[in-house]
Amino acid sequence: MSAGNSITIVGNITRDPELRYTPSGQANVRLGVAVNRKWQDRSSGEWQEATSFFDVIAWRELAENVNESLKKGARVIVTGRLEQRSWEQEGNKRSVVEIIADEIAPSLRWATAKVEKTERRGGDQGGGGGGGGYGRPAAPAAEQPPPYDDFGDEPF
Repeated sequence: MSAGNSITIVGNITRDPELRYTPSGQANVRLGVAVNRKWQDRSSGEWQEATSFFDVIAWRELAENVNESLKKGARVIVTGRLEQRSWEQEGNKRSVVEIIADEIAPSLRWATAKVEKTERRGGDQGGGGGGGGYGRPAAPAAEQPPPYDDFGDEPF
């Protein structure tokens, strides 16, 4: 991960995670996270508040685990990278900046969580092959990802 494109946010999930699968069987989940910021205005002494909203996308086993574990309202910590997508809709150019998550975890500041290790499926990272996971179809062998992630790290 490039140090210049790394982000960590702490906030609350604004909508239940939405799990989908690509035609090749890769799981992905989308969720919204609201980050509240509160500060005291030095000149007036009044408290100010602002909320920023972020779209977060997770892939593979992380996507499935998020879908199984987290719901709207949960306070989470998200680390990942910023990515901009652009498209054209009805003749207008549109773009959005999203967080592609490397990690998503519940915040334990005001809550508790029970951690359960999931079983690795098919020796991969759940990214499109091996079947056997949550009713997802097995992808052809040619579409299975390498046993290392995008950053050269071996999965644990």
